[in-house]
Amino acid sequence: MGAQAATNGVREAGPATTNHLPVIPTAPPAATPLAVDGSVIPLAEDRYLNRELSWLDFNSRVLSLAEDPSLPLLERAKFLAIFASNLDEFYMVRVAGLKRRDETGLSVRSADGLTPREQLALINRRSQEITERHARTFLDKVLPELATAGISIIRWSDLDATEERRLSEYFIDQVFPVLTPLAVDPAHPFPYISGLSLNLAVTVKDSSTGGEHFARVKVPDNVDRFVRVNRTDSPATIPAFLPMEALIAAHLGVLFPGMEIVEHHAFRITRNADFEVEEDRDEDLLQALERELARRRFGSPVRLEVADDMTDHMLELLLRELDVDPGDVIQVPGLLDLSCLWQVYGVDRANLKDAPFVPATHPAFGERETPKSVFSTLRDGDVLVHHPYDSFSTSVQRFIEQAAADPHVLAIKQTLYRTSGDSPIVNALVDAAEAGKQVVALVEIKARFDEQANIKWARKLEQAGVHVVYGLVGLKTHCKTCLVVRREGSTIRRYCHIGTGNYNPKTARLYEDVGLLTSSPEIGADLTDLFNSLTGYSRKAKYRNLLVAPYGVRAGIVARIQAETEAKLAGRPAGIRLKANALVDEQVIDALYRASQAGVPVQVVVRGICALKPGVPGLSENIEVRSILGRFLEHSRILHFVGANEFWIGSADMMHRNLDRRVEVMAQVKDPRLSRQLGDIFDSALDPTTRCWVLQSDGSWAASPARGEQVREHQQELMRSRRGGGA
Repeated sequence: MGAQAATNGVREAGPATTNHLPVIPTAPPAATPLAVDGSVIPLAEDRYLNRELSWLDFNSRVLSLAEDPSLPLLERAKFLAIFASNLDEFYMVRVAGLKRRDETGLSVRSADGLTPREQLALINRRSQEITERHARTFLDKVLPELATAGISIIRWSDLDATEERRLSEYFIDQVFPVLTPLAVDPAHPFPYISGLSLNLAVTVKDSSTGGEHFARVKVPDNVDRFVRVNRTDSPATIPAFLPMEALIAAHLGVLFPGMEIVEHHAFRITRNADFEVEEDRDEDLLQALERELARRRFGSPVRLEVADDMTDHMLELLLRELDVDPGDVIQVPGLLDLSCLWQVYGVDRANLKDAPFVPATHPAFGERETPKSVFSTLRDGDVLVHHPYDSFSTSVQRFIEQAAADPHVLAIKQTLYRTSGDSPIVNALVDAAEAGKQVVALVEIKARFDEQANIKWARKLEQAGVHVVYGLVGLKTHCKTCLVVRREGSTIRRYCHIGTGNYNPKTARLYEDVGLLTSSPEIGADLTDLFNSLTGYSRKAKYRNLLVAPYGVRAGIVARIQAETEAKLAGRPAGIRLKANALVDEQVIDALYRASQAGVPVQVVVRGICALKPGVPGLSENIEVRSILGRFLEHSRILHFVGANEFWIGSADMMHRNLDRRVEVMAQVKDPRLSRQLGDIFDSALDPTTRCWVLQSDGSWAASPARGEQVREHQQELMRSRRGGGA
């Protein structure tokens, strides 16, 4: 999951510039929290959970899915791969940031009172625990079950003579030419090891002198990690996989002829992949970002993963030459980097995967074969889409494509944070610009790990004549908004989309998100003002139907939480339901604590990090926090203030970066029909029998319902409710 705001150096296609942050009126300070007896109740100093450890707990829940024998086998392998990729990114960004603060002496304590060094020590201990659990889940559970199902991940020693000969020929022809063994001696300094590359550390002995030498062999990262092996005793349709490092290790004698191979071990280093672009200095943000991307692979090391059979001597050498702290070493049983299991997941074995699910076309937009005009539909009333259950391609994508093709459409303005490389959204904007429409795209080229792709298609948009702007200095544009301006007779009507997810048709089949499609004049006026702020120097701070970060979302949410608190104290109905990816912001958490102290029931559905402690007597006994993980990534952000009967959706999580350093939009959903749909999502997620994890007051997560109790699957129920479902 990034955000920056844009500038109105709106210009014809050409070199992009960024505007400086306009002067924005700050939000008024929050009112003094109310207490039952009229006095202010002090909040305990230890009221927050550590956000980094909470994230590790989230990844542990992902691992629990890989351990779940009720899931299809290849889906469990997929969750092992997701766990590995998640942990890589955590180290590249979060751990890297903590190490940077520690090394520069910025010992600012976290909200729970820990220094960076204390957090790093806890992270290392916890990471070693879950990494070993991850590896053991693969080695002891998933790997044997894959073999039983006919999908084998084998060792070189498992091959017979014919298979060895065939693979040796493959090695000589296809692998050997791209390998570059690098020796280390006085004439050959220790080679640079790029981040996330898989390597073999090799000790060789010169038989003539008896001297031992170190060498490094990089496992190629531009070929598949596994070599598919057609076993001589199995049908060709039943695959076996040999890890590439095992193939290379079996042929080290070819790489070092005349030398004795003493030992070899796999290792992998993770480097700092976070960076800052000095936007005040750099005139061209694209060039500055490309320069920093080139530097990313040279970041300082933050983790060293080694095979658990590595000798102490070899490990000491790597620590010394790579300048890695011993506390940053993670010992891994078995294969390193199990993100390679995506390749295994690609095996064509439908019986080992989830049944296919085909999203349904929302009834408001007709059938796939006989689609209705999005514009005529929205003139009849607002539409709420819930992806992936409602098809993205026949709703949001169709909205933008019809706008691009419609001769009555005058302008399209859209924010783009992440999208697919072959995006039909980008193609539609290109078509619209070539058709003479006014097209503005706010492209977030600082979306972490998507920067290179975003630069590529941003230039494609520019070349087509789209007005491309890259944002306000110091902010990321993370909001998901699209505004279409259409002439209808003598009037101008505005059509809008505001969502919680990216304009990416691929992830829209995997991410759970909601979006509002509307022709509301109020929201149309709001989005017009918003885009004028993003592309120009407008100082707009208040909107009719929107909350906009960095100056309005936190204040708006806290004010509404306080209103629910006041309603409860006055004896009126009150309640708060919140669904988000993360709940970290201390001001929001404290407001929820105050609401709980006043007796307001607070129900939170959070996918990832949660720094709030629920169920603490006198503080949060009225707060329940649960987490739902499954086939789809729960990604929507929805707020329900029960007493006021207000529903809000949008792009913002309850985190500092979202509320302070990003342009985010939350929109109120006022149509009672759509409010009921959002209420149904909460009702399903919060049903006592829904499978989930429940956060305990000590920070641990407990699976719920308990074993043996009735269980319902939230996502399965939503799939069944869609007539296009096939699960």
